[in-house]
Amino acid sequence: MLTTLAVENYRSLRRVVMPLRGLNVVTGANGTGKSSLYRALRLLADASRNGAVAALAREGGLQSTLWAGPEHVRKDRPTQGTRRTGPVTLRMGFAGDDYGYLMDLGLPIPNGSQFDLDPEIKREALWAGPFLRPAALLVERTNHEVRIRSASGEWQRGGHQIQTFDSMLSEFADPERAPELLLVRERLRGWRFYDHFRTDATAPARRVQVGTRTAVLSADGADVAAALQTVRELGPQGALDEAIELAFPGSRVQITNTAGRFEIAFHQHGLLRPLSGAELSDGTLRYLLWVAALLTPRPPELLVLNEPETSLHPDLLPALANLVVTAAKETQVIVVTHSRPFIASMEALSPDLQTIELVKEKGSTTITGQGPLDEPPWKWPSR
Repeated sequence: MLTTLAVENYRSLRRVVMPLRGLNVVTGANGTGKSSLYRALRLLADASRNGAVAALAREGGLQSTLWAGPEHVRKDRPTQGTRRTGPVTLRMGFAGDDYGYLMDLGLPIPNGSQFDLDPEIKREALWAGPFLRPAALLVERTNHEVRIRSASGEWQRGGHQIQTFDSMLSEFADPERAPELLLVRERLRGWRFYDHFRTDATAPARRVQVGTRTAVLSADGADVAAALQTVRELGPQGALDEAIELAFPGSRVQITNTAGRFEIAFHQHGLLRPLSGAELSDGTLRYLLWVAALLTPRPPELLVLNEPETSLHPDLLPALANLVVTAAKETQVIVVTHSRPFIASMEALSPDLQTIELVKEKGSTTITGQGPLDEPPWKWPSR
């Protein structure tokens, strides 16, 4: 389980060090940085597939995603531009009870290349335990070079150089000397993200699909019928029917199979025939998508949900909260939301829920009630 998430100089996140528990809710007004935290987590996951630099490019490049405020913020002075004294840097990392990882991105030294604005990975580090200490470092990368700490504590060269736009998580593998790096890479690749599901008339979730056992719902929800049937057959007994009954009393979901093609058949009290996926209301279909995602028979180590309450009627929020709390028994969950009723429903079901409220102060995102001495221990290494 992750215990700390740290981000620096990413959009409005000038410096955020966030404590994490098993079930976490990130909330705040519009524009306070909730989406930036969600994207930062996705960037960390993308690094394990060597996609962090490409993901930044899709956001407009490093210059567009950097903290846009002054390098140094003084509460006793108005915001004003000053000459930069430090290098351009975007940092993000996490720590858990067993391992921690961070990456530091910056701009290359101009050499006339067409890619002079392409970000480079200046530094990466992997360490044992929840805190970065010199003695805890296991693998570190500076520019092209990777070093591995041996069992005797001595540093050894990795054996080959990697490009500055490649992550050591994806491009370096040494199962004998650095098995921890492979372990962390697979963990990050297993993180699961769900954003806004499409429920419009042409949404993939409304189409009839060839059905195969689907333990993990796809990001676009196209295989929702197969995923629901997989939950029924491989998930906790009765969990699917309970989730439907809690949201829509007297209703049930059936998955029809016509020559291997699966389709949702939603039976409602008072109707003479079931409704197909194409006929369902947006809210009903969206709830079924969350049922398939959160009752997965193959829970990840980390599940991140971005505003799951969107387009749901307030009456469905307690049922959705129950799904989230149930999922948190098997996996670590981070929910990004601004819905107070949804948070209240989760709080009523889980006394261990941690609510993290973000606020803006002089353009910079901060955590309500967190002072300099309240945040988890975190230190960025020098380049």
